[in-house]
Amino acid sequence: MLHCCSTIICNGCYHANYMREEEGSLRHTCPFCRQPASTDEEFKKQRMKRIELNNPVAMTCEGLNQYHNGDYSSAFGYYMKAAELGDAEAQYTLSI
Repeated sequence: MLHCCSTIICNGCYHANYMREEEGSLRHTCPFCRQPASTDEEFKKQRMKRIELNNPVAMTCEGLNQYHNGDYSSAFGYYMKAAELGDAEAQYTLSI
């Protein structure tokens, strides 16, 4: 997931953008909105803002983050809300 706009892109598109930036000596930006790469703190703030706006992709990302931090009940809550909003990844995660 891209930090700035919570967009998910395939590895091929990510690689193509990376190669374009490297060949042109450009700074790394989002291939969609062209925002510069953010710090971890900025990313967390942006993700929480998107969660408040009911963005299911951001909720799934936060659920994964909570899971890796060992907070399984919060992770389950984020996955449930994202699944209710139709996020296929969250639905799959809850099914296994």
